[in-house]
Amino acid sequence: MAASETPNTSAPTALGAIPITTIDGEDTSLDAYSGKVIMVVNVASRCGLAPQYEKLEELQKTYGDRGFTVLGFPSNQFLQELGTEEKIKEYCSVTWGITFPMFEKVKVNGKSAHPLYAELTKTPDQAGKAGKVSWNFEKFVITPAGDVHRFRPKTEPDAIEIVSLIESSLPDQAATQTD
Repeated sequence: MAASETPNTSAPTALGAIPITTIDGEDTSLDAYSGKVIMVVNVASRCGLAPQYEKLEELQKTYGDRGFTVLGFPSNQFLQELGTEEKIKEYCSVTWGITFPMFEKVKVNGKSAHPLYAELTKTPDQAGKAGKVSWNFEKFVITPAGDVHRFRPKTEPDAIEIVSLIESSLPDQAATQTD
């Protein structure tokens, strides 16, 4: 594995302990999803990439019962998200049939970035570049072992590199693989 492809393995427990709030206002953390493959995505309802919601939901339906979940974090950082959590929730449900967990609107860049994104953006992408989220629908896949892999917005949720990572990291796959 080339250095630019090395996953960020820094303190998975620290990531899990960061407080997050659901779109319905309930406090939780990534620890609630411990043992699962997690895909954290900053979403925006009025973005040209919003059709990725459909593929995110397909991943949720395909792998959700096998130890995978998408976690959607609406962000208006790029001025393309609806005004309230209620409107976001309705849009996601009515337009895309979203069943995966959604969270309150967050900032993903800058001094007021949500602590989860402040940590996730330390992870380099496949080209070795860490730092700011470049646009809506940037994806961070966190394996049960705590490895973080970063995929830029134009990488579709069902891209082979993402699907392969999910499949090879699923808890039931790890249990059935032999040495």
